[in-house]
Amino acid sequence: MTNNKQQTTINIPAPLLSSEENSFAYYTFTSRLPIIIEQVIAANNFSPAILEKLNKLKAGLLVELVHPIDDQGPDIIDWKDYLQPFLGKPLIELPFYFAEVYLYRRLLAITEYFASPTAEAIDPFESQKRHSLAKAITSIRQVSIKLENFPTLSAERNEQWQLALRHLLYLNLWGNRMDLSFAPKEVGKLEQQVLDPKLKQSQIILDDTGLIVDKISSFHHNRIDFIVDNSGFELVSDLFVIDFLLASNAAEVVCLHLKSHPIFVSDAMIKDVHYTLDFLANDKDATVKALGMRLQKYLASGRLILTDHLFWTAPLFFRDMPEALQQELSQSDLVFIKGDANYRRLVGDYHWPQNSDFQNIVSYFPSALTVLRTIKSEVMVELQQHQIDDLNHRDSHWLTNGKWGLIQFRW
Repeated sequence: MTNNKQQTTINIPAPLLSSEENSFAYYTFTSRLPIIIEQVIAANNFSPAILEKLNKLKAGLLVELVHPIDDQGPDIIDWKDYLQPFLGKPLIELPFYFAEVYLYRRLLAITEYFASPTAEAIDPFESQKRHSLAKAITSIRQVSIKLENFPTLSAERNEQWQLALRHLLYLNLWGNRMDLSFAPKEVGKLEQQVLDPKLKQSQIILDDTGLIVDKISSFHHNRIDFIVDNSGFELVSDLFVIDFLLASNAAEVVCLHLKSHPIFVSDAMIKDVHYTLDFLANDKDATVKALGMRLQKYLASGRLILTDHLFWTAPLFFRDMPEALQQELSQSDLVFIKGDANYRRLVGDYHWPQNSDFQNIVSYFPSALTVLRTIKSEVMVELQQHQIDDLNHRDSHWLTNGKWGLIQFRW
């Protein structure tokens, strides 16, 4: 589906900077990233030389200067261009999103990820991703049992079918809480909270689920895309939705857009999807096993497509998407955009007034889109002033504690 909407001229505000004290960006550099580097060290058997570089990076995040990345990565020429305006500047003074992505890319350079053939490259986050999936198995089994009798094959797309899809979308939203880069020590405590039915609506501050369900109800053998976020429980929650869409023939094809190399700890790559499908297909629970095997058949038949692109790991916003990728997404009838980082890339990681018009900001996007985001950073648009006042009164950390969510639709 090509987007024929006229793009709107927008005044872009100042970017969020990592140096803004008392901000989530500053907290990331003073607290979250050091913990992430510590966990990479603990989870891998790196050489003394690599460990020394990682410890130096962890200790110097607030004084680190930007310098070129020099390894064998396929994106190395692009990074030379990305870094040119910032070389020699303090890392902490860079725009927040750029600084985060640069830090993760530096980590791959230090750990020599691209020095080995692709099949032998060591994902520094792999053990954390697999441990997170293993810990989630009880919750995955509970959800599978509940979904076993969902009316996936109803030709009428009746009220029961729509309620089932609505339930899956809420589960998929709250599955986004399982983010190893956001709360590296807390993820194991969150699965049961995700299954809490009270979360379905009480903490969703923007909810277009009804519009989305109505639109998908009219789909027959359409194409649906997912710009994927985290592996682990969230990826499984994506797969629950995808299985439902394919089984009911709302979608003929579902395309997953995945990261080309490790980033943001738990972000999913093609290899993580294959591992997850094998994990599900070999589970002792019959419903989980059946889910995994169905999805493997969809993959083998071409109805489930896995693809990656270097853009998904670039320090760029979606507005700067390469033309070929824009053209690819324009073929989709609906694109699901998952997670907080992808939301930041969609609207731009700027100091937007919180009542800014979401529809105008994303008018450039080449297809219909649905955003499912657990809110974990200070970028927010489309709120009314009374909502802003109410949220500030109820929870002073609502923008950054991951307890609130949104489901937005742009057709």
